[in-house]
Amino acid sequence: KAFGGRSHPFLLKGRMPQWFNPAGIRAITELLGKPSLLKPAFRVKDISQLPLDHFRASGIKYLVFDKDNCITIPYELEAHPTLQNAWSALRAQYQENVIIVSNSAGTPDDHDFLEAKATEQALKVSVLRHVEKKPSYECGRELMAVLDYPNPETVAMVGDRVMTDVVFGNRMGFVSVLTTPFTTENEPLIVRFLRTAELALLKLL
Repeated sequence: KAFGGRSHPFLLKGRMPQWFNPAGIRAITELLGKPSLLKPAFRVKDISQLPLDHFRASGIKYLVFDKDNCITIPYELEAHPTLQNAWSALRAQYQENVIIVSNSAGTPDDHDFLEAKATEQALKVSVLRHVEKKPSYECGRELMAVLDYPNPETVAMVGDRVMTDVVFGNRMGFVSVLTTPFTTENEPLIVRFLRTAELALLKLL
């Protein structure tokens, strides 16, 4: 059952392509020579615990978020009930400088950008339309163009996946923040396996 009744059929369709991420596979070669790309600058339970004092002191002006298991439960549109106040406060503070970069919503897998549009309506922030997926440099260039090419050090990337969100942020020179996923329910087995492997690698760094 959808939490709060805001899950939509298109959120359950087209997710198979997201499991196969050529950009992630290509990044493995770089990671072999530079494993530090896996290490987040910060690890927090959720977005309510973001190091906002540090962000202010270091000049962070843009917040980039993953969606599923970071702001929402997978396949849902509304912010997780425990995070709605935090999400509203972040939007109020950073205003139009908050954007979502998802490997489903806003990608070519998102037919007519239906998921992106519904996400924007529900979460009241922009969703990046991008051809390439995280953690590719191409996705980073698409994001930087939309942000009007800020200093990368003024951008924070927040998400629950090491291989996509953290590596993406670190590759681009952003401040990377790893959150704890809300749930692994409904996640494909391969995603669960990759998440476990990612966290195991982190312990070795």
